[in-house]
Amino acid sequence: MDRTQKEDLVASLRATFDETNMIVVTHYTGLTVAEMGDLRGQMREAGASFKVTKNRLTRLALEGTKYEGLSELFTGPTAIAYSEDAVAAAKVAVKFSKQNEKLVVIGGALGSEMLDVDAVKALATLPSLDELRGKIVGLLNAPATRIAGVLQAPAGQVARVIAAHAAQE
Repeated sequence: MDRTQKEDLVASLRATFDETNMIVVTHYTGLTVAEMGDLRGQMREAGASFKVTKNRLTRLALEGTKYEGLSELFTGPTAIAYSEDAVAAAKVAVKFSKQNEKLVVIGGALGSEMLDVDAVKALATLPSLDELRGKIVGLLNAPATRIAGVLQAPAGQVARVIAAHAAQE
């Protein structure tokens, strides 16, 4: 890799760090190409990305960003999972690491807040942004549904009474 390619990689990583809300740092020792492809596919489905990084270049890219505190985690075979959604990358990384012990979550960051392994795992248990939106819509629709049911109930009762009188005659 020549100097211009390294500069391009650092610039690309810095742009990625500026655009994302969540970064999970992992070690991937022993993952096969097929397992790595499976992990990347799961990340894509969740709206996240997974990238193997060069430690020295990643540390350079982290300088001056809100994730600068992560630079000490970049030792050994390191890869990052990142997403704009605050929980997508953590969910997939933690789920995959439970299924495959070759992927080890070593830390992460949510915005400028640095997270240890336990915090990343706790974050992975939270519902995603889309799930939260669905719950809010459900909560907002519930009162309207109840009101409609209450308003329809007397009309239904009147119709049943009339039907019963008609059946008697």
